[in-house]
Amino acid sequence: MEQIREGDARYQIGIGKVQELAQLVKETNAERVIFDNPLKAVQAYNLAKATGVENIDRFQLILEIFTKRATTTEAQLQIKLAKLQRDLTQAKEKVRLAKKGEQPGFMGLGSYEVDIYYESVKREVHAIRRKLKRIRGNRVLHRKRRAELGFPTISLSGYTNAGKSSLFNILTEEKVAVESTLFTTLSTTTRLIEISRKKFMIIDTVGFIDRLPLTLIEAFHSTLEETICSDLILLVVDISEPAETIRKKLAVCSETIERIGAAGVPLITVLNKTDLITQEEVDQKLNELKTSVKTPVTISALNGTNLDQLKSQILMELSDFVKASFTIPMSAQAMPFISWLFKNADVRTIEYFGDAAHVVFESNPELAEIIRDRVGKLDGQFEKK
Repeated sequence: MEQIREGDARYQIGIGKVQELAQLVKETNAERVIFDNPLKAVQAYNLAKATGVENIDRFQLILEIFTKRATTTEAQLQIKLAKLQRDLTQAKEKVRLAKKGEQPGFMGLGSYEVDIYYESVKREVHAIRRKLKRIRGNRVLHRKRRAELGFPTISLSGYTNAGKSSLFNILTEEKVAVESTLFTTLSTTTRLIEISRKKFMIIDTVGFIDRLPLTLIEAFHSTLEETICSDLILLVVDISEPAETIRKKLAVCSETIERIGAAGVPLITVLNKTDLITQEEVDQKLNELKTSVKTPVTISALNGTNLDQLKSQILMELSDFVKASFTIPMSAQAMPFISWLFKNADVRTIEYFGDAAHVVFESNPELAEIIRDRVGKLDGQFEKK
């Protein structure tokens, strides 16, 4: 049902539409009514009274989907925080309306006074923020450890249900949850991958959606920070959708990436799901979207099509690898260091002569500096090629 007019203070829609809506609910045995635009507490209450069923808005719907999808403690806390922050803005009105009489969606407040309810919500908000602060501290620690390893970080981003988790699975040979539903991924998953003997950390992140409420962006900021701190973004897009839909979703993704402060991170646009359309349609879409996409690569994550081209593009974007060598005397500390090097860098050659080892390797500049420092502590000699 649509209506083009100024929002009504009592119902959001006009009284005539309210009567139509109540009749439609009765005819269809509808269990709920969902509004695309925001509803104030009083509007939701009046609509529930008129229709006999709960009326929710887009924000509440997204919260409910998030709640069903949240599997980690952090995701659950972030969703609860977003809900409570919204409740704080409506606390007085919700208490007043609940006292007037129960309606769908306005039950369970009992005899709460406004101040008691408001303070109760505030205390819960503070408690959740403290818990999230501890979790975020752990996330920063993990990020610091990853940085110390020196691996470039690749972040999978994009509109929800574009196939990020499918791409993550095929690149990592993992099996994170993949479903044809919104927001299957609400927390980050990080794995190490290897492309042409070079190692990268790849991170699967929460999907974007049009008009994602600011409260939810703020709640998920620590999760989205993984995108800000990455060296490369793989922006995954469903190429099987109409070109106009793709353009709209690309605009949403670009806006969200800018809002979280990741606009300066290099980006590859991964046009996924080519298995759903013909090659002719793929070529047509590429032509239509040539002004909208940055560094496009077409793939099918489901079938593993064109992954070699994607990997080549990743290597090209993250091409600042340096070649270096060092010689270290053999000691009790030397062998564990060489073993660590094989796990973390691309060791090209290693030669043992006398009581020393000579190693030639490739790595990104950050890891090369870590290796230089460790070689110095082992009384070795380091040289960049």
